[in-house]
Amino acid sequence: MSEKRRDNKNRILNMGESQRPDGRYRYKYTDRNGEEHDVYSWRLDQNDPLPKGKRKDLSLREKEKKIRQDLDDAIVPKGGDYTVLSLCEKYISLRIGVRHSTLAGYKTVINLLKKDSFGKERIDRVKVSDAKAWLIKLQQVDKKGYSTIHTIRGVLRQAFGMAEADDLIRKNPFGFELATVVVNDSVKREAITRKQERDFLNFIREDRHYCRYYDAFFILFNTGLRISEFCGLTVSDIDFDTMRIKVDHQLQRTSGMKYIIEKPKTESGKRFVPMTEEVAECFRRVIRNRKHVKVEPMIDGYSGFLFLDKNEMPRVALHWEKYFQFAVEKYNSIYKIQLPTITPHVCRHTFCSNMAKSGMNPKTLQYIMGHADISVTLNTYTHVSIDDAQAEMVKISKITSETAGIPGGTNFEFTTEFTTFAGENLRKNEKI
Repeated sequence: MSEKRRDNKNRILNMGESQRPDGRYRYKYTDRNGEEHDVYSWRLDQNDPLPKGKRKDLSLREKEKKIRQDLDDAIVPKGGDYTVLSLCEKYISLRIGVRHSTLAGYKTVINLLKKDSFGKERIDRVKVSDAKAWLIKLQQVDKKGYSTIHTIRGVLRQAFGMAEADDLIRKNPFGFELATVVVNDSVKREAITRKQERDFLNFIREDRHYCRYYDAFFILFNTGLRISEFCGLTVSDIDFDTMRIKVDHQLQRTSGMKYIIEKPKTESGKRFVPMTEEVAECFRRVIRNRKHVKVEPMIDGYSGFLFLDKNEMPRVALHWEKYFQFAVEKYNSIYKIQLPTITPHVCRHTFCSNMAKSGMNPKTLQYIMGHADISVTLNTYTHVSIDDAQAEMVKISKITSETAGIPGGTNFEFTTEFTTFAGENLRKNEKI
């Protein structure tokens, strides 16, 4: 009977284990494809001390245990030799028919991983703690914004999810909630007050330079249109007979300066937005003063765009963002009471908030805004202030007092079947 192999501490070595002359341990095994592999460690057992000057690592038998588990579960060895970068490139190559804005986000991630050492890491070696530490480093060291990190993490989570499904790794290291790791330091775009909106629009109307943008600004503040939807409007989309705006597409310009037409973000984005007479009058002036060109720009079958730039091409979101920026800067250089940042999206948010505060039915507001999920619409109600709450209470007090015949309205007793306040139903005869 052959004598069992032992290490330099006289411990019996298992099948496949050996010890090299320098003291390092080796485990040799064959995978399911018949290919031979070797793993090494300076320690046989987890209780062995680490030799001085050697990098901390799992013991050989800890590695053996993991290898046996991977073989039993058919996990591909070494993560299929994919790096974080090559995994993301494969994931992106399988994404067909995505929006150009999504492609731009993919490009941002790939360019970052090409420069960052994290992109060279083999995917099976990336642990949850490694993923978290890297995202923290992006924010605290590389000074990446929260929205950028959110995009990066989103791509990596999907890519590693694909690797998990393909048995390249056992667990997705990016499966955690982002908010538990990095701080959301993005500036929240709040709606402006009615007074701020009024003051700003009055300034625009009276200013010699910016008065040319008054109609467009007024429309954005009073329709809730997304800026890409607004840019895509054509003459045929404005129906003065029915007093509504048809929204079924949006105009965008890619980083390569290519103009494209895309469908709304969701099916709910396809809608008709009602116009007030003031909004309709703005559109009439826009169409009346619209730049006449010899050849109308045609983009993906659409023509007759309402707003054209100096190159006789449709204006895009960047144009309007700059117009708002410069107009606010001029306003703030004149008046002591400063305006906050105003963007096309702030106009949309302001419209939504104003309609919510005015008591518009949330489902109606959801339709006008083109929100797929009503929770997005209802979140607008969280932006009310104490002044809004007090005004609402006074209004309800007056209505219910008149209904119940209570002088002064000091007792809030609802006698209607259902009364809506701040999104909650207060039932008949319920005391507040």
